[in-house]
Amino acid sequence: MTYSSHNAKRLDLYIEGEKEMLEFGKNLANVCGPGNIFYLHGQLGVGKTTLSRGFLRAFGHEGAVKSPTYTIVEHYHLKNQRIFHFDLYRLSNPEELEYMGARDYFHQHAICLVEWAENGVGFLPKADLDIKITYEEAGQRRLHLEPGTHEGYRIIKDLDQYLGLYSASSID
Repeated sequence: MTYSSHNAKRLDLYIEGEKEMLEFGKNLANVCGPGNIFYLHGQLGVGKTTLSRGFLRAFGHEGAVKSPTYTIVEHYHLKNQRIFHFDLYRLSNPEELEYMGARDYFHQHAICLVEWAENGVGFLPKADLDIKITYEEAGQRRLHLEPGTHEGYRIIKDLDQYLGLYSASSID
């Protein structure tokens, strides 16, 4: 994992392969808190669900993590934390979220990971952190993290510090 650029307003990272994407998901989980909302943007197959799998593993989940494309949301209750993983890819109208009671998932005690959040515009609350994942050369992924709230700024700051400490402690 390498930095491209970072400042108080954004963080850009480059990820090499599935293992690093899982590790990034775990690192993100280590700096988040109850009530955080993360939007995961990117093309099919770019690594949104892999990032989510790493995130959930940090909370102790050991099973498979599939993108909830048909169920729209998967519920996880891990380490006294409620985590909801959304995939809005097949959503044809944001109002469908209202019909399924999705507003109840976005509260101060739950963490929400939302894939394809652009399909829920007008219904979804503001994300603390937007994570845009794009393909780069030779299987590399670029992660562009942009805060949407004050909490998002805190997450970027903490993640930057955490990754710095992580990188320094792994150098022999």
